[in-house]
Parts: sequence; C-alpha cells; structure tokens
Amino acid sequence: MRFGIDRLLADPELRKPLAGRRVALLAHPASVTADLTHTLDALVATGDVRLTSAFGPQHGLRGDKQDNMVESPDFNDPVHGIPIFSLYGEVRRPTDASMETFDVLLVDLQDLGCRIYTFITTLLYVLEAAARHGKAVWVLDRPNPAGRPVEGLTLRPGWESFVGAGPMPMRHGLTLGELGLWFIKLKGLDVEYRVIAMEGYDPGAAPGYGWPLGERTWVNPSPNAPNLWMARAYAGTVMLEGTTLSEGRGTTRPLEGFGAPDIDARAVIAEMQALAPDWLGGCTLRDFWFEPTFHKHVGKLCSGVMIHTEDPRSYDHAAFKPWRLQALAFKAIRRIRPDYDLWRDFPYEYELGKLPIDVINGGPLLREWVDDPQAAPGDLDVLARPDEDAWRNERAAFALYG
Repeated sequence: MRFGIDRLLADPELRKPLAGRRVALLAHPASVTADLTHTLDALVATGDVRLTSAFGPQHGLRGDKQDNMVESPDFNDPVHGIPIFSLYGEVRRPTDASMETFDVLLVDLQDLGCRIYTFITTLLYVLEAAARHGKAVWVLDRPNPAGRPVEGLTLRPGWESFVGAGPMPMRHGLTLGELGLWFIKLKGLDVEYRVIAMEGYDPGAAPGYGWPLGERTWVNPSPNAPNLWMARAYAGTVMLEGTTLSEGRGTTRPLEGFGAPDIDARAVIAEMQALAPDWLGGCTLRDFWFEPTFHKHVGKLCSGVMIHTEDPRSYDHAAFKPWRLQALAFKAIRRIRPDYDLWRDFPYEYELGKLPIDVINGGPLLREWVDDPQAAPGDLDVLARPDEDAWRNERAAFALYG
C-alpha cells in the first residue's frame, strides 16, 4: 500500500495542479515517506514543488514539546530557509499574515483516530482559514491506526474546544482526509479541497486493523504516542488526563495503562470484572508497578493496570472497547473508594471554568455516570449507543476506504 505522500511523490500528474503555485506544508515528525524521509525534504527534492512555508501543530513540527500546553515558537527552517509557523504557540489558528505565504496547503499529519487528538482540530482551523482567504487544502492521507470501530459519547453543543472540534464520538473511525470532507459539510465551507487518497488501504485487515503492521515503520506523531498499542487504547486512556491517576507519562509505555500510589490495581481489576466483564473483551489486563520519572506522581511507586493489545492471540479488534474499559476503571475506583479524589481541576487546553474530564468527553455525562452510586454499566450504554449508531450512519457518506 502507499500513503498519500508516497503517491504524490511518485506521480508527476498528481503534482501538476501545484505548478506555478506557492505551496505550504502542515506536518510533524511522523510526516515521513515509506523510506522515512521527512515530507518537507521530500517535497523540496521533487524539484517541481515551490515550497514557501510550513506549519507545525501541537508539539511542534519537530515534535520536541513533551507535554500538553507547552507552546512552540515560530522559526525559520535552517535547511530550506522558509518560515515555520506554529499553530500551538501564540495562536492556534493560522494568522492572516501566515495565510498569505502560500496558495496551496498540503496537510500530512498522522492522526490517532480520537476526537481529542488536536491535529484534527488544527485541520478544521486551517480549512476555515483557507475558506476565508481563498486558499486550497490538500490532505495527503494516512491510516487511522485505531481502525473503523466507533465508541463514545458525541460532543454536546457548547462543549467545542481545541480537543473537541465537532459533534463526533471519542473514537470516530475516519482518516484525516475523510474528516476533512465531514468538516466541510458540517461547517458549510466553500474551499478548494482535495484528498490524495491512500492506495491499497484496507482499514479492516489483520493484523493491524487500521495500521499496515509489518509494512510501515511507526514514527511517534506526538512524544507520548510511541506505538500502535497506545493508539488502540488512546480513546480510553486519554481520559486519564482529566484525573489524578497517572497515564504513564514519565514511563516507556505512556497511555497504555494507569495507576497511582494509593490504589490497589488488583482490586480495581477484580471490581471491573465483576461490574461489566463484557466491557473487558479483546485485550488482556495486567497489574504492574511503575515509577514515573516526570509528570503526575513523579518519583512515587504506583500500583497500575496495563492494557495489552499487542498479542494477536488475545487481541480482538471488534471486541476491544477502550472508552468503556477506562470508564469502567473509574467506576471501579469510585465503588472501592467513594471519596477518592479522582477528578483534576485545572485549565485544560485553554478551557477555563470546566473540569478537564468534561472537556475531554465533550460534556459532563461520563463523569456524572461515574459519580452516581446508583448508575450501572447499562446506563452508560443507554447514553452512548444512540450516539454511536447515529455517527456510523453519518460518517458513511465520507468514507473513502473499505
């Protein structure tokens, strides 16, 4: 199979519409070709693409910023001599001045298939800016490593944020190119838009079920996205950012599990199994110990739960429900320790006056379910299933693969 960037490089006919036009690139460290050449360098090497600027999303074009809300500055590329504009610094939307540096913006971003991953919000923002300024946007499409499954509550009106670009569930099941089509319809944008689609991509194929496992090298799209297994779990484990529990930042396996110094991981797993065993399918849970070298609970020994999806003998892509699994973990902790200080309260992704767990979930429904001692797993299903069914129907019109 070939990603969008590889098709663009291999076929001069695909590049012909760029002739005589100034081209910009929105990219990050995972924006690489099949031979791991960065897209910025590969485009310059064609000799027929006039690259005049570039943009970097959260964590920067170089991916050097470790944590959330750590901003990247603008800079001049020392190799190619073009300006690099940060879309996670003084601004999160492109400025009028930066929009005047190009005619066509190529977007080559590896997504993780989760609403909260900010690269999809950045795509929306550049589409809106392009519509205002009469610019073109091309998405060089890449796989959704979480595949096609859908899970989670739909973002509620009024809860839009940098981690909530629109009314979709947590696990959306679309590629970035497909999401661009949906955004244009959702917002009624008049913009020249093109997807350089992948060739030979089957999002339902084993063993990767969304990622071409064994065919393409994994490059971290952000510092704490080190492998496919993290991408599979992320639609659930990302909610840990709104809690006092460690999500494993400061370890070698971030966002594949959770823990804290004052929980009993074995007791939590047992309670999860007692509450909703069908929500734990498709993976293996293991209790373990870890000590973060930075971030939450730094330097403290934590009792934790690891979510294993890497073993093809136990992983079931259709059965794995990361959002429900993590919600169930919160519920188990609340049942074992009703007074546990679970929810963090701080400005999360520039949202003030709202609990981070609610910003992450696009509304308070999940937190309220966790905190309600009378609420059972079936009650969360009653809330989520209509949202999930509606999204499956809505997204069908924008699917380019499978």
